[in-house]
Amino acid sequence: MKDQNERHKYLEVKDKFKMRELDEQDLEQFNALLQYAFQVTSYDLFQTGWRQDEIKSAKSPILKEAYVLGWFYQDKLASMIVVYSMKVNIHDNIMNMGGITGVATYPEYTGRGLIHSLMKRALNYMRKNEMLISFLCPYSIPFYRKMGWEIVSDKLTFTVKDTQLPKTVPVDGMVERVSLDSEDYHNVHSYFTLQRHGALIRDDLSWEEYWRWDNEDIIAAVYYNKEHKPLGYVVYYVANEIFHIKEMVYLNIEANYGLWNYISAHFSMITQVRGNNFSGEPMAYLFEDSEITETISPYIMARIVDVKKFLSEYPFQVQPEDFKLHFLVHDAMIPENEGDYMISWHKGKTVCEKVEDNQSINVVELTVNTLTAMMMGYKRPSYLYEHEKILTEYYMLTWLERLIPVEKPYFSDYF
Repeated sequence: MKDQNERHKYLEVKDKFKMRELDEQDLEQFNALLQYAFQVTSYDLFQTGWRQDEIKSAKSPILKEAYVLGWFYQDKLASMIVVYSMKVNIHDNIMNMGGITGVATYPEYTGRGLIHSLMKRALNYMRKNEMLISFLCPYSIPFYRKMGWEIVSDKLTFTVKDTQLPKTVPVDGMVERVSLDSEDYHNVHSYFTLQRHGALIRDDLSWEEYWRWDNEDIIAAVYYNKEHKPLGYVVYYVANEIFHIKEMVYLNIEANYGLWNYISAHFSMITQVRGNNFSGEPMAYLFEDSEITETISPYIMARIVDVKKFLSEYPFQVQPEDFKLHFLVHDAMIPENEGDYMISWHKGKTVCEKVEDNQSINVVELTVNTLTAMMMGYKRPSYLYEHEKILTEYYMLTWLERLIPVEKPYFSDYF
């Protein structure tokens, strides 16, 4: 049997700390740090239908399919980070995305820069594997902002009283409850994500993460039109006279009406409906009684990992062949991203070149954080200019508003 040090390939060493990738033999330490850092107790696992041995086996595929990197102190896992290989819809262009999760350190090892060095390694890994953008669910927005991530998506939480539920609108189809692995349900989600900016293209690992902390009472219901074509779904559970919506998706207005008809059919069982809305737009306007309660909170952060390749693949709204745009980007975490990127268009193709000592006009100076928020459509160029997030000549705002598609990201996943 190989010696422990021989088996492991150390990527970095500092004092008594050694950095390396985790494998299946590290599963117990991996789970222990996750549960400690994210305060997941045995009681929490029981409440959501898990047994201790089940959560271990459920997390095992992560060590096979994801990039998991950690610092070890005398062979004890001290700090770690996980990178999922994912795909996301960026204005109808499917891009490779690195999903960051499992960022954790035991308290006795904090303040040593362990996470910072893991992040740098993870970013290098993503660049090498052509993951052009990275998403994460932040536990500290200021912490991740320092590393180049920025808010790009909100979660709107709403509460509707039973007396405020929409009146029934006649539709030709009907809603059917289905299994969580129903092909129709998954097909609706797949079709929706292919036409919705910001949405995650779910693979098997993404679906596992989507359900990981839900209780056993969760239900999926699909709306079918009169030809029995699935056109929408609602994922929910009912508890303590409350209809809880995890997610609701519809491909046309008929499906929207049909799903709300189904929710309203629970009138005698519930006193209110609570749910999450990831569209970035409040729902109150669509209700006859608009005095519903809605709260908004930042949800997903993102950062461009490879500026040159991202801009080359970005689907600009217009392609003016007689115009050149310069993004002067600052990125303290990835030195390779720092610089002046000249963008032009030729025969329907975007050309992005990194130029040196450029003194030209049409320059937009900004950080990689702001570039990400702007290109993702979370904040418009005029808003960012007014709040001094971008430095440019005023006339450039008209060009930026024309070039960047107007659509806020939809992101409903958690990992």
